[in-house]
Amino acid sequence: MIFDNPWCLLLLLLLIPAIVWYILKHKKAQAAMNISSTEAFDKMPRTYKAHLRHVVFALRLLAIACVIVVLARPMTTDSWQKSSTEGVDVVVALDISGSMLSRDFSPNRLEAAKSVAAQFIAGREYDNIGFVIFAGEGFTMCPMTTDHAVLLNLLKDVECGMLIDGTAVGDGLATAVNRIKDGPAKSKTIILLTDGTNNAGVVDPITAAEIARSYGIRIYTIGVGTKGMAQSPVMTPYGIRYQSMPVEIDEDKLRRIASIGDGEYFRATDENVLKSVFAEIDKMEKTKLSVQQFSRREEAYMPWALLAMLLLAIEIGLRYTLLRNIP
Repeated sequence: MIFDNPWCLLLLLLLIPAIVWYILKHKKAQAAMNISSTEAFDKMPRTYKAHLRHVVFALRLLAIACVIVVLARPMTTDSWQKSSTEGVDVVVALDISGSMLSRDFSPNRLEAAKSVAAQFIAGREYDNIGFVIFAGEGFTMCPMTTDHAVLLNLLKDVECGMLIDGTAVGDGLATAVNRIKDGPAKSKTIILLTDGTNNAGVVDPITAAEIARSYGIRIYTIGVGTKGMAQSPVMTPYGIRYQSMPVEIDEDKLRRIASIGDGEYFRATDENVLKSVFAEIDKMEKTKLSVQQFSRREEAYMPWALLAMLLLAIEIGLRYTLLRNIP
């Protein structure tokens, strides 16, 4: 906590002469009566009011002190802070072709992949993460960032149809390489999720994998789709209809890409398969990254103001009821 007007706290020093004045006044204000002997009053008990007679003044001082703190305007800090942490550079490359609407995952492959990717991003607090989407071409949805809240919001808005249809695995991988190759971390990883075979784009997937290897980038490939048949979208004169279609994933090429990239290939028949990817990334070398954080500035005077009003109310109540003076 900081104070916007710290000089106001000097007013607390005025409480010292106030206390001295009260002590001197209290000594002179005692009623006196001349009697021959006080022996008759020696055994009389003192009531609780005698012990509480100074409480009214103490409450008044505390209320004034709280008002002075309010004048000093206490508030939370508001500043940019740089800190160093450890993490890796990661790019998630997600296939958003029309076949990702197949319903062998609930509700479909794309939504299931987005859910798993969101869990991955949320679990990698200190990693520098980027997000690439691809269909008939590759596109950077979010550059490398440690602001995972922004990344998750962009991921939530991804849907099929944002790019021309097709499955350009090579273009998606090349886009991811271009985004991650100049990152500050020593450990760089691309996680490629697709449900088909490369049938579009201008970059061959193997060539993109070899480029990634030249930059020391590790590649994990994930084939998204169950084995056998799946309800897949088919365009008809009456719009999109779902038909039972065989699941075709070029697993041999995905395995080769992962092998070139010194990673692994996984067949995602359910969402839990990505846990294996997380375990592998956790084993990689961590690299110190510089992170900028912003803390918002907020007023914090209200508790002190409420306390001052409460103390003043109690003091007034006691002064004119239980501890009132009778002339």
